[in-house]
Amino acid sequence: QVQLIESGGGLVQAGGSLRLSCAASGRTFSKTYAMGWFRRAPGKEREFVGAISWIYLNTYYADSLKGRFTVSRENAKNTVYLQMNNLKPEDTAVYYCAARRSSVVHTSPDEYDYWGQGTQVTISS
Repeated sequence: QVQLIESGGGLVQAGGSLRLSCAASGRTFSKTYAMGWFRRAPGKEREFVGAISWIYLNTYYADSLKGRFTVSRENAKNTVYLQMNNLKPEDTAVYYCAARRSSVVHTSPDEYDYWGQGTQVTISS
């Protein structure tokens, strides 16, 4: 069993920043799992944001978000972060953390095995 708990969402003005956290726990959680961030805006499908491999220390981002969003992790706390800068109203969505039983990152939500409940991010213009 793996639990993922997101935090850090909220309401900010356009141009502002937020940092989301995802704390992973559970008897079967492994630091070898790749971790991803996804988002779902109202009326849209779940969209890949970024991902990080614990082992390979590599990150991968959606092309449209490169340069504004950064994924990082803190091994000692089993926590993954999503730093979001220069936020825009179109970034408004529920943001989800996910874990994959593989060390290799992936962009498809179907490839992830565990999900958090999500945290709402709202950007006002």
